[in-house]
Amino acid sequence: MASPILFGTMPDGTAVDQYTLRAGALSCDIITFGGSLRALHVPDRTGKSVDVLLGFDTLEPYLTHGKSFGALVGRFANRIGGAKFTLNGETYPLAANDHGVNHLHGGSLGYNKRVWTAESSSDTAVTLSLSSPDGEEGYPGNLTVRVTYTLTETELTIRYHAECDRDTVCNLTNHAYFNLSSHDSGPVLDQTIQLLADRYTPADSFSIPTGEIASVEGTPMDLRQPTLIGAHIDEAFSQLAQAGGYDHNWVPNGEPGTLRPIAKAFSSASGISMEVLSTLPGVQFYTGNYLSGCPAGKGGAAYDKRWGFCLETQFFPDSPNHANFPSCTLRAGEAFDHTAVFRFFAK
Repeated sequence: MASPILFGTMPDGTAVDQYTLRAGALSCDIITFGGSLRALHVPDRTGKSVDVLLGFDTLEPYLTHGKSFGALVGRFANRIGGAKFTLNGETYPLAANDHGVNHLHGGSLGYNKRVWTAESSSDTAVTLSLSSPDGEEGYPGNLTVRVTYTLTETELTIRYHAECDRDTVCNLTNHAYFNLSSHDSGPVLDQTIQLLADRYTPADSFSIPTGEIASVEGTPMDLRQPTLIGAHIDEAFSQLAQAGGYDHNWVPNGEPGTLRPIAKAFSSASGISMEVLSTLPGVQFYTGNYLSGCPAGKGGAAYDKRWGFCLETQFFPDSPNHANFPSCTLRAGEAFDHTAVFRFFAK
């Protein structure tokens, strides 16, 4: 097992460790608080190493800033409307930690705020685990989660595995904020995004899906061709206006359950391209609309609005409350087993 370094100490004295993975020119740092990706270094077109993830140099801002930088999120990532869901005829109330009415990222003590256990590690991989007891944050069943980060010379793979002793809902993701020009380079509006999705799920003013699965055709949500992130972000389109930019779930083309390309991004400044592949049915594209007031980042970087973007592979937001959405129900004895791949190259 590779040796970690001490990153910090929780208020209760629990140690938070950092693991560094290396493969060729790629390296990444992972801390056990939130199972968070803290840094990811990839070479630019000149071969210079560029850190493409927003993050912090110390533990304290991870504890207080509340934006889930690089964190593993669960038991249900994203939002559940009305802070409740019904499963097998029983209604489960959840923490209303989003606008006082909805449930967000697993609740008041989601997995993004827990210290994970490192079960194994090597130079190129680390497996983190946690146990979520029956009733925690209102969810049924004792859930055991294992997440493995694996680094190769070209990509970072995140494999999620979970099992529960009762029927429950499960939706795990990673909340990394990317900036392919470098974490400290400013807004990402001049970077290119491409979402390989013909449809998305419109949402209300609280970002809760309405239940509709709509075509992107003829709207600013049509990102099927490489598009500058800033090209349409401030257009007078109701979905963008109410969210302050992009913060929506898209429905990637292809068959859920199969590992398929779902998104691509590119920075002309660095020459770094990123391709995202996933087995999950949805992806949340979020443009850091609410990063204003964020604590200073690594090296004192003044992170601000739209300095990073997220591509959160996921089941659809509020899917427990929409029978027409892909089911996020995890049956007792079955396994949540999904993969996301972030592949890098420079040109």
